[in-house]
Amino acid sequence: DIRAGEDRAPWILDRDAAVLALLYGAGLRISEALSILRKDAPVGERTVLTVTGKGGKMRQVPVIPRVQAAIDAYLRSCPWTLALDEPLFRGAKGGPLSPRIIQLAMERLRGALGLPDTATPHALRHSFATHILGRGGDLRTIQELLGHASLSTTQIYTEVEAARLVASVRSSHPRARPAA
Repeated sequence: DIRAGEDRAPWILDRDAAVLALLYGAGLRISEALSILRKDAPVGERTVLTVTGKGGKMRQVPVIPRVQAAIDAYLRSCPWTLALDEPLFRGAKGGPLSPRIIQLAMERLRGALGLPDTATPHALRHSFATHILGRGGDLRTIQELLGHASLSTTQIYTEVEAARLVASVRSSHPRARPAA
C-alpha cells in the first residue's frame, strides 16, 4: 500500500483517495469534487452525479463502482457528522476541505511514486479524458463529461492521442524504419 507509513489519520487517507478517485474516475475539477454535498454523494444506488462546473453550467457525470467504493470507505471512516446540506469532504478539523490539501496529497503521492511535477490533480482530469478517447470515446461525449463549453477545448486531447498513434506506428510498422 503506497499510503503505508504515512503520518496521517486513516480517514484522511480515505478522504484523499476518494477525492483523487473522483478527479480521475469522473473527470472532475477539484472545485467540483469539493462542492459535492453529503446528500448528493454518489454511493449505493446513486451512480450519476450532477456537477456544477465553470460558469454555473450543470452536467451529469457517471460514477464508476471503484469511485463509489472509495467514497463509501471515506464515509465509513470519517469521524465528523456530515449534515446532508454540507460539503461531503472535510478537513482535519471538520470544516470544508481546501483544494490546497488535495494538491499537497498529490505532491506526496508524486514523491512516493517518482512521478514528474506534471502529475497534478488537474492532470488526473486530463488522464480521464485521454483514456476515454484512447478507448474509443468520441469528442462530443468527452466534451459533455468534462463540461467544456467549446469542442475546441476538448480537441486538445486528440493531439495527445495523435502523437501516441504516430509513435506507435513508427515503432511498430515494418516500413516505418529509415532505409539503410
